[in-house]
Amino acid sequence: MNIAENIERGCKFFPEKTALIFEGNFFSYQQLNELANCAANGLQKLGIKRGDRVALFLPNIPEFVISYLGILKLGAVAVSLNAMLKSDEVRFILNDCAAKIVITTESLRGQVPDDDLAYLQYLLIAEDGVVKPPSMVVYSSSITSQNQQNLRCKEIGLLQLMAHASAEAKAIEMEPTEPAAIIYTSGTTGFPKGAVLSHGNVTSNMHSVKHCCGMKAEDRLLLYLPLFHCFGQNFILNAGLNACATIVLQRRFYPAEVLEVTATEQITMFFGVPTAFAKLLEMSPDECTFNSVRYYFSAAARMPLEVVDRWQEQYGLVIHEGYGLTETSPFSCYNHYLKYKAGSIGMPIDNVEMKVVDSEGLEVEVGEVGEIIIRGPNVMSSYWNRPAETAQVMSNGWFHSGDLGQMDEDGYFYIVDRLKDMINVSGFKVYPSELERVISQHPAVAEVAICGVPDRVKGESILANIVLNHGQVVAPEDVISFCSKQIAAYKVPHLVRFVDSLPKNTTGKVLKRVLREAYS
Repeated sequence: MNIAENIERGCKFFPEKTALIFEGNFFSYQQLNELANCAANGLQKLGIKRGDRVALFLPNIPEFVISYLGILKLGAVAVSLNAMLKSDEVRFILNDCAAKIVITTESLRGQVPDDDLAYLQYLLIAEDGVVKPPSMVVYSSSITSQNQQNLRCKEIGLLQLMAHASAEAKAIEMEPTEPAAIIYTSGTTGFPKGAVLSHGNVTSNMHSVKHCCGMKAEDRLLLYLPLFHCFGQNFILNAGLNACATIVLQRRFYPAEVLEVTATEQITMFFGVPTAFAKLLEMSPDECTFNSVRYYFSAAARMPLEVVDRWQEQYGLVIHEGYGLTETSPFSCYNHYLKYKAGSIGMPIDNVEMKVVDSEGLEVEVGEVGEIIIRGPNVMSSYWNRPAETAQVMSNGWFHSGDLGQMDEDGYFYIVDRLKDMINVSGFKVYPSELERVISQHPAVAEVAICGVPDRVKGESILANIVLNHGQVVAPEDVISFCSKQIAAYKVPHLVRFVDSLPKNTTGKVLKRVLREAYS
């Protein structure tokens, strides 16, 4: 078993079929497979072997897809870094997973620290989307290392490395339990945790996606969701390649471009988060824009019923919803096409079990609220090098999601709230403790409490409640600027409120419910 058999299977059955489209460049299944082979052989020349971690700090460009597949072909582990992370965040993850190589672009290179990276041996620079199908590429004649004077690791161009590697390779056989990818999620301690997804986890998930969504070789999938995220990486990319479909890759969600590409490329399956659908409705695109689309799907956050109703009224099709987490690869639950229920996240997918339990782990009655727990082949093996954190969420094979929900008499699940304090901003998860740790470093700040407040478009906005040191005067813009220099943009607070004190209970715990109510 190897996830990268995706591309080899497509190459065998449809060698000339277009696998990937990006900004006017077309890659057939054979060409994409050959490029992945070059990446695999190039990495092997640098000493990468089974089980080694290779980090991908890349935006949505073909180099991500090529490198990811090449890493998996070797049996190495692909570590996805959010392309919006800043230097300290990058340093932590690279050291935490002991990555030997990081692949990034020149524009992101500045966020890769030049020091305190104990395990890093090579820095591979991709030229930001300029890779072409093999027959179109002209490479330099030798591999050279650059900018080494201040670096402990060697810096090499990714295209140069691939140019001197064979285009012949085969994905090595892996055990289903062997790690394939590590995808980092924010941690309740303020530090991210790496969810370890095995070849078995991802393979089972992509087959479930194909089955539930009815994905076929004739389909054309729009992929603007970030590839570093489980939704884009597994639900769309891996499932799409396994179906031998055509994937139209975009750098990110720009509404006007999304509408244009959907029409010109005759997209048939449209995936997004609730924020994307809400923004597209605000633009009121012409109905012909979506004439080719036969299927819509949303996940990563709760979909407002008003958006579902307006979309169905305007375009005649429902937006199917799913549920899952990075730790579940991510697909766990699907609002089934055979019986769609508005407002529900649906029923567990094949081979996956879900139930709602109370604080003691006992299953609650139908309609009662409790924590959703999940068991199945999609559930991660562990958090990387985090046995204590793993034990907190895993019990007898069941993963405790931290989401509060309920189940109806038909076995359909509904999300009610979150057990943890996590904030969901347009599908990106933000843990208050991480942001609180950053803001508390500001010399004018005495105390800070972060909470989420309702946002019609984003789902939630981040509210920073700050108590200043005596005599200090700080503008909200100063706090936002301070955060922007240290953390990814989606974690930066949207709203800053200065208060005289924070409401607390008798044990000193901040009452965030009171803060949310006071803001309302």
